[in-house]
Parts: sequence; structure tokens; C-alpha cells
Amino acid sequence: MSRVKPLTGSRLLLARLRDIMASDDVTQQARLDKIVSIIANDFVAEVCSIYVLRAGEILELFAATGLAPGAIHSTKLAIGEGLIGRIAAQSRPLALSDAQSHPHFSYRPETGEEIFQSLAGVPILRGGRVTGVLAVQNQTSRSYTEEEIEILETTAMVVAELITGDKLLGKDELRATDGSTLMPIILDGVRLNGGLAIGKAIFHERARPIIKLVSDDPVKEQQRLDRAVIEMHGSIDQMLDDPEISNGGDHKDVLKAYRMFAEDVGWLSRITEAIENGLTAEAAVEKVRNDTRARFRKQTNRYLRERMHDFDDLAHRLLQHLVGKIDSNIRNNLSNDTILLARNMGPAELLDYDRKYLKGLILEGGSTTTHLAIVARALDIPVVGKLEDALDKIEPLDAIIIDGDKGQIYIRPGQTILQSFTNSLNSKNEQLAIFASLRDIPAMTEDNINISINMNAGLLADIDNLSETGADGIGLFRTEIPFMDSDQFPDVNRQTDLYRQIIRRSEDKEVVFRTLDIGGDKDLPYWDTYKEENPSIGWRAIRISLDRPAIVRHQLRALVSATEGRNLNIMFPMITEITEFDAAKEILQLEIHRAEAKGREPIKNLKVGAMLEVPALVYQMTALLERSDFISVGSNDLFQFLFASDRSNPRIADRYDSLSMTGINFLSHIVEQCKLSDTPFSICGEIAGRPLDAMALIGIGFRNLSMQASSIGPVKAMIRSLSVNKLEQYLRSLQSHPSHNVREKLREFAIDHNVII
Repeated sequence: MSRVKPLTGSRLLLARLRDIMASDDVTQQARLDKIVSIIANDFVAEVCSIYVLRAGEILELFAATGLAPGAIHSTKLAIGEGLIGRIAAQSRPLALSDAQSHPHFSYRPETGEEIFQSLAGVPILRGGRVTGVLAVQNQTSRSYTEEEIEILETTAMVVAELITGDKLLGKDELRATDGSTLMPIILDGVRLNGGLAIGKAIFHERARPIIKLVSDDPVKEQQRLDRAVIEMHGSIDQMLDDPEISNGGDHKDVLKAYRMFAEDVGWLSRITEAIENGLTAEAAVEKVRNDTRARFRKQTNRYLRERMHDFDDLAHRLLQHLVGKIDSNIRNNLSNDTILLARNMGPAELLDYDRKYLKGLILEGGSTTTHLAIVARALDIPVVGKLEDALDKIEPLDAIIIDGDKGQIYIRPGQTILQSFTNSLNSKNEQLAIFASLRDIPAMTEDNINISINMNAGLLADIDNLSETGADGIGLFRTEIPFMDSDQFPDVNRQTDLYRQIIRRSEDKEVVFRTLDIGGDKDLPYWDTYKEENPSIGWRAIRISLDRPAIVRHQLRALVSATEGRNLNIMFPMITEITEFDAAKEILQLEIHRAEAKGREPIKNLKVGAMLEVPALVYQMTALLERSDFISVGSNDLFQFLFASDRSNPRIADRYDSLSMTGINFLSHIVEQCKLSDTPFSICGEIAGRPLDAMALIGIGFRNLSMQASSIGPVKAMIRSLSVNKLEQYLRSLQSHPSHNVREKLREFAIDHNVII
């Protein structure tokens, strides 16, 4: 066995690499050549080589010292091919004193490597994903030590930053190699908002970029780490001391287990080792996080994979204590084709971003019923959620396609796929231009039936869409969204100012204000509520308003004050019993009497309605219609409760169809009851904004539809090509249809009668 001289030290090695990359007077290839030469010299190795993962899962030899020069950029290995390919496939280091005897050894004659016996290689990791391989080789048999492998891994982390950060390699060198095509990773999730988007991946709320990798003072870096660990432990202990947690339960046990992970000696010692080898504290944490991700990702055991998320979150917390949270100003410096990625986020966080740059949103969590999805619809941003582990498969600035209609995303798509979606997006933009031309044309059917098309809104900025879309009014103004886009509960004056601007800017078009629908999974960021197992059917909306009457009193006071002698339309959400509606109306009357006592100008025309979202209310229709000026069907929650189907659960999200005869007959019953009492009625759920679904609604008697602004053009085009008389006859023929839904039957009707859907 050969005897080698001691290593010059990883810190010196890292410092020399840093100096090479800081120089501007050499070409990229010259930097590569210097890097491999320095590493080979420090490791007393005859060969050092860097392979970079290229499109098509190909590892290309980008730089080498000790191998034949002609092999550079011509030697390519597939993932899993040879020892280099095996290192990449397993995301683990490999050290062999007799490499050529290994069953996975793949001889490449163009490299001239037949004279080299031993090999040590490590994956180049970024975000836990392999981006290349760094290897050294010796002519004689050599047993590489654990310390040498650790130093090689530390060096590989620096190389990873240079490669993926576009500081070392030009963009052209990272494109697909000739003869290979990058097959996109396609992930299936849940549609939170439809539409197509193409752009570059930007992560939400990541820690500040790690600018300094190499440390000048390991002792100082260790002290920084120790302080950050103490602060992190303290913050976790504060969570455990919270009264809601300290009372016990499964959630406390989970946090205790999490606290144990935070004290894991092996995890912390690996970070310390990385610091001793020359990395800064934050770079050391990131290195260990990369290693942990790569190791746990290979696990098939669900429990072990869940532990990866624990360690990943701990690393993120520790980095926050080391370098702080991301600067909010970064959110306003986006490119104009940003695809935002988040594990989860609230609606206020989405509103923090400059909306004109956002093309789409990808969530590992998410629910169709959350207000984040509602805000995304208002912004007309395609959103796909429930994409487990998606963020671990994506690198910053990766090309992303979102197909919101199908609930799919494409990661790093090939040129053919990209061109196909680009063509679809261009066609969609052409359609939008056609829809825009219908803005000032009435939504009148072929047989002269007028349909009122209204807009859903939740922000002051949405009011501009009234004139841009030609909407007849606002059928649903979600008053809770401005509450979420705030760091504290808006007082009466602030609410009054907002509602006054909405009423004035609507220019006498009708606006229906829905009182606060908060609680459950729609928490305000500054208001603590307890977590519920079934939040959509929990303490929310009118239930909170009646239990905390000061909240709704202040809101109603603001609405009454903002009216200034104009019309006012108010509806109360989540009404389940008549007594709830009566109680809400009594609170409204108190505020009206209060305004009269102060000499305020009386409301010109007051209409008070109920949202019909809970099926139980359908069986109290007689009493409800006696008390209500109008009814608005909230189909999102109504169908979720009717079918006992959680729309945020991907296993059953599409199992039950609103266009089943069950759903159609249920809505038909509501329509009949409202017509008998001559009570105005409308529908404002997501179903109203889909042309085919809206066609069915018109067929059973709805004449007032409210939808997101982007849906108005397509729905109006459908209406103007529709004969209601023919549709009504056709629907009657489907009354006893036994299938899961009649969606395809309705689609056939539309095609046969030239209805634009």
C-alpha cells in the first residue's frame, strides 16, 4: 500500500478554490482545469475529475487532470453506469482500493484510466439532488480515510455552488447535449386554480442565500453555530410552553419528538465536522442538510422519509437563526416569468409579491377551499397543490410548466413539451382577445333570455375588473381577504374607508358584501384560533361572528357608515339554522339604529340575504325565504357537504361531480323554492365560472351567476351561443340518467348545438 504525505488541510484547499473563482482574468475552462489540479495535488492523487449532470440524465466529463485530454466533454455516462454513475445514482460516496475489480467498473478507453487502480468519489449535491460527481484516482492501491472522504464532500459542496450558481459554467454548457433529450418530470397534484403558466422557479421564504462558504476562523464559526443552536432550542421550548401545547395531547408529543431531533448529537456533530473542515456555520448546516436529504430520499419506509422533513425543517430553522429570514424586498425583485414554490403559504403572503410578475404557484400542501386558492383565482394565477416532495425535485430558476386545468406540473421540460405548451398559451391569449371584444355586449342567449353575469372580488384592486370585463356587478365581495392582508385587525375607520371606496368605484353597479368568513382553515395571521381536525365544518364564518359579536358589529357599522345614502347588499355566510340568520339580522339592525341616532344619511335600499352552503338549510327554505331578500348559493362548500367529500383530498377531490343528476336535482329544488316565493337567487361558487357547468345552471333556471373575472368572457361567449329552450328539454330527458355524471352528455349537447364551451 502506498504511503501518502499529509493533506495540506481542507481550509487551505477551500481558500484556494475561492481565490480561483474570484479571479476574472481566466476562462471558464481554465478555472475548471485549475480546480481539478489543485484538488489532485492536495489529495496526492494522479487524477481528479468533475462530471456534471446534463440533460437526459447524462453525466459528462467536464474537467480532469491525469486523464486523456480528448476525453473531456466527450466521455459521457448514464446515471447508474460505471462507478461514477453508481455514485450519482446512490447519492453516496464510494471509496475503492481496487476499483477495476468492482462489478460496476466501466472501462472507457478514451480516458486512459486503465493504469489507475484506486478511486474515491462523492456526489456533488445541491438541495439534496445530485448535480454531478467529483472523483480522485491513484495508480497504486490506496485506502482512502473517512477524513479524506469528508474533505472531498466538503470540496464538492463548493463545486456544487459554482456549477448551479452559474458562476463557473455558462448557460450554454448546461443545456441538453446533442443526441439526448431531457424528459420532463411530471407530477400530479390537485387543481387549486386552472390555467397554464410557463416560467422559472422561485422559492417562497427560503433562508438568505449563503454568500460565504469558506471560513477564515473555524473557532468563530463554531461559536456562531453554538449560539444559533441555543436560540433554536429556546424557540422550540417556547412552543412547548405555550398553554395550548402544554395541556398535552398528540401535538405536544410530536413537538417533544421534534425537540429530541433538535438535540441529535450525530446531526450536530456532522455540522461541527464540516466547520472544522473549513466551511462557515451556515454552509456547514446546508452541507449536512444536503447529505441528509440525499440519504433519506432513498428510503422507502414512510416513517424514515417523514424524519427527513423533520431534519430539513430543523436545518431551515437553524439557518434562520444564523443568517435571518429572507428580505421581503426580494419579493418585489422578481423576473416577469416567476413560478412561485412553497410548502404552504397564506393569502397575505401571496399578496406580498408583486402580482404582475407572478405567472403561477406550486404548493406541496394546499386546499381548494382555502383563501389562498381564492386569492389566486382573483389574481388569475394558475395553482397546483398537494404535490408531495415537489420542492425537493426542483432547483431555483428551473423551467416549470403549470397545467392548472389538469392539476399537473412539468419540471425542466424538454423543447418539444415546452413548445407545445407555448403554443397552447398563445392560443389562450388569442381567445382572451376575442372574449375582451364581448365586454360591452349583453349576455343574451339566442332565444333572448338575459343572464346577469357578476364578478367575485376580495380586493380593492379587483374593482378595476368591473369595467374591464363588462360585469354587471359584484355578486360576492369577500370581506375577509383585506383582513388577511393586514398585520392587525382593521378598525372601524379603516374598514369604512375600504367599503366606501368599493361602493364609490363600482359606479352604481350592485355590490354584495359577504360578512367575514374566517376561522377553520382561514385564520387571520394576528388572531389565534385553535386547530381543528375538520376545519371546514368547524368554528368559522357566522359561528364566529355570533360567538364574538363585536367583530361583526364593527364590520356592519363600517358597511352602514360607508353607504352614504346609497344601496347596501349584505349576506351572511355559513347559515345552518334560521335562528343564526335572525340573530345576524338583529345585530345589523342595532347598527342601523345607531347610525340613525347619530344622524347619518339613511341607506337608500337595504337588501339582506343568506348564503346557502349547508344542505340542512335547504330543509328550512320556507322560513328562510320569508326572512331573506335574496339567496346566494355557495356551491363550493355546498357540494363538499352534500357529497361528504373533502375537495382538498386528492384521492376523492374529483370523485363526486357537481354535474351528476344528484347535484343538478338538488340545485333544481332550490331554484323551484325561490321561484315559488319570488325571491331573487344567484350562485357564486366555482361552478358558475366554468362554461359547461354554467350552461347546466342556466338550464335549471339560474339567471344570475357570479364568478372570477377571468371566467366572464368564456361564460358570456357560451351564453350568446346557447338556446335555453332546447337545453331545458334536453335536461328533462336526463332526469333518470343512472351514470356518475352527465358531464359528457352535456358536452355532446353543446357540440351538437354549436355552443361555445
